[in-house]
Amino acid sequence: MKVLQLNKSIFLSNLPYLAKCVIGVILCYILYKEIPQYPFYWALVSVVIAISPDNSNRLAYDRMKANVLGCGVGLCLYPVHIPNLVLLCLGIILTICVGIALQLTSTLRSAMAALIIVLIHEEQVKQWYLPLERVLCVIAGCLVALFVSLLFNRIGRIGKVLIKSAGRSQPAPTDEN
Repeated sequence: MKVLQLNKSIFLSNLPYLAKCVIGVILCYILYKEIPQYPFYWALVSVVIAISPDNSNRLAYDRMKANVLGCGVGLCLYPVHIPNLVLLCLGIILTICVGIALQLTSTLRSAMAALIIVLIHEEQVKQWYLPLERVLCVIAGCLVALFVSLLFNRIGRIGKVLIKSAGRSQPAPTDEN
C-alpha cells in the first residue's frame, strides 16, 4: 500500500497560499458574524475562489474584474422569467463570451461562480433585493481577497529587498590558506 508522502519543499512553497486563504476566510467570517442580516456566507465562497497560489497582482485584479463580470451578468438576467436551468446556461454562455472579449479567460471560473451565486434562488417568488445583497457579498469577498493578495505580494517584495540588502552588507569571503 502506498503511503501519502508530503513533499516538504512543495508544502513550504504553498504556505503563503494557505495563509492567504485562512486570513481571507477569517476576515469574511467576521463580516458574516458581525452583519448577520446580509448573506456574507457568499463572501466566504468568493474569497476562496478569488485567492490564488501565485503572487501576481495582475491576476488578483483580473479575478476581481471577473467576479464583477459574473455579478453583472447575473444582475441582468435575474429578472428574466425563464426556467432556472435555462437561465444558468444562458448566464454561463454570456459570461464566457464577455470574459473572452475582455481577455479574462484565465479567471472565467471566478466569473461563473459569481454568476451562479447571484442567479441561484430557492424561493418561489423572486425578491428584487436578493441578487443585490449577493453581489454586495461577492464583491466584499473579492475585495478581501484582493487586499490579502496585495498585502502578501507587498510583504514578499519587501522580504526580497531585505534579503538582497542583507546579502550585500556581509563582507565577501576570503581565501585564507
